[in-house]
Amino acid sequence: MSPRSGLDPVAALLLLVLCAIWGGGQVAIKIGTGGVSPLVQAGIRSAGAAGLLWAWSALRGVPLLSRDGSFGYGALIAVLFTGEFVCIYSGFQFTTAARGVLFIYAAPFVVALGAHVFLPGERLTGPKLFGLGCAFAGLALAFADGLRLPTRRELGGDVLELGGALLWGATTLVIKATPRPPSPHKTLFYQLAGSAVGLLALAALVAEPGFTDPSPKVVAAVAYQTVIVAFASYLAWFWLLTRYPASHMAAFTFWTPLFGLVFAWLLLGDPITPALVVAMGLVALGLYLINRVATARPTPV
Repeated sequence: MSPRSGLDPVAALLLLVLCAIWGGGQVAIKIGTGGVSPLVQAGIRSAGAAGLLWAWSALRGVPLLSRDGSFGYGALIAVLFTGEFVCIYSGFQFTTAARGVLFIYAAPFVVALGAHVFLPGERLTGPKLFGLGCAFAGLALAFADGLRLPTRRELGGDVLELGGALLWGATTLVIKATPRPPSPHKTLFYQLAGSAVGLLALAALVAEPGFTDPSPKVVAAVAYQTVIVAFASYLAWFWLLTRYPASHMAAFTFWTPLFGLVFAWLLLGDPITPALVVAMGLVALGLYLINRVATARPTPV
């Protein structure tokens, strides 16, 4: 089906719901760290979502293991996806959800800079350059705000979250640069199944304890990440991409860090300083300016 020329109200509402789901996902990760070690938590999420995607694809007759010469591509994005989630989940042990979501969503700016360098025809325009400037100012302000916190643990977590954003952006660039990538469902399966193996193997290698306090809240947080975020919302995103312009959809993602900030305050009581609010506003503006002319199909976190 060819994409429509614009978004209708139903699609716009669904996109806002997806952004709220993704914003809540960062809060769920933070909740999960209270009762399950980071690599095990991330591995369970990937393994569970991969199993659900496999079952759904089998019911729909969507091939996931057909030989199409894409194994090398799949292995690369799986490694990048694994590294991304090592950084993101480990970082939330040290920083707040409100700060983490800001740094994670630096990924689109990595994509914009990388595309300018490596992808012909995707040069930075005036609005994109202004968006990058806003984003840089926002991230710098957030780091400066972190220097006033009682400890420097948050800064270490911020750096890990920013590392996750760099790897997320690198994954998107690999997908964009591949001339004939496999279907979105197979790409997602490569990421989920490959990262499940990598994350759980790393957890075993470093002897992570796994579940230390499997309270109902912790179990619900892990289930939310697995079923709602990594499976259902991704499928909904890819479904929308087959029907609506990617550029119009991508512009909506600037809502995600804003939802994350609000949920972190409401559900976790994260401190929201005036500087952090201004930083989030600058990042959201930059994200909007970058994505309003984007054509990529990134996998949401």
